[in-house]
Amino acid sequence: MHSISAFARRVGLTPSALRFYDDCGVLAPARVDPLTGYRYYSDDQVERAVHLRRLRTAGVPLADVTAVLDGSPDRAREVLAAHAARLRSESDAAHAALGALLRDLPPRGPVRARVGGPELASAVRQVVPAAARGGEFPELRCVLVELADTQVRLIATDRYRLAVRELRPLAVDGGPAELLVPADALVTAAAWATRKPEVTIEPGCLNAGGETHALPVAGGTFPAYRDMLRGLDAPVHRVLTGRVALRDALAACASPAVLDIGADELVLGEVTLPAVCSGPVRVAFDPAVLGAALEAGVGPDVLLEIAAPDRPVVVRSADQGSFTTLVMPVALP
Repeated sequence: MHSISAFARRVGLTPSALRFYDDCGVLAPARVDPLTGYRYYSDDQVERAVHLRRLRTAGVPLADVTAVLDGSPDRAREVLAAHAARLRSESDAAHAALGALLRDLPPRGPVRARVGGPELASAVRQVVPAAARGGEFPELRCVLVELADTQVRLIATDRYRLAVRELRPLAVDGGPAELLVPADALVTAAAWATRKPEVTIEPGCLNAGGETHALPVAGGTFPAYRDMLRGLDAPVHRVLTGRVALRDALAACASPAVLDIGADELVLGEVTLPAVCSGPVRVAFDPAVLGAALEAGVGPDVLLEIAAPDRPVVVRSADQGSFTTLVMPVALP
């Protein structure tokens, strides 16, 4: 038997917490001295106490703690999965609120973000194809460039595809800031930056070693892409296949391109590609839109995360977690 102090040290709880859990009926001592009222705990209670500490560290309410500790394994999984989903939702909401507050604060001064020139050029090549080529919304013909303490982010969308690329800056002064840059002007600036080891992004220009290149900033309001990302449904199907092979098959495919996905293969027209899939699903795309997303990717493999055949599909690469594309499917024929 262990005294309450010794037991508390062993399981990582405080004596006051053990008294509280005893009063709540969650973890009663093995024996209570009838004369002194001292609580004593046994070795058999160590595992329960450690599980209790971990659950409380994760913020699981006491009402759910007992269901995990005393219920069936299936019930425990259900409770923990619901709590994890609740934490993600609360975290996303807090992150969004803090981000909005930070963006509304006045800048700390002239904003400057220093990044590698070739890295910036690579990001531009990946993101710009997702910008609109025409249409009634001039903001969609631009790339949103976000400058913050920990990252530089480039975002473009034509409403059918959304591309997001993140860069880790070498240094940031001032900010945060958002620059809406016409896509064509950004491509020209990227061609200039690719020959510079480092460039500094400022409102109106790129700077490298005293040389500058114009970076015009447009007016208007870019779509609330963060709301789109937060509103994504959890993927039901994940499909891992060869990026280049799928791209080439799409290039030879008529529209719409229907992907019939099974347990270990992906069928596109007359082409069958090996794939690792979490379940059968059938989804259709404009081959030019999905093909452009694959062309912008990096590495030999591509991961498609599918929530439903009529919901945006996330296109990701195992070799570059800083680049994400959303592609909107089309109606199945």
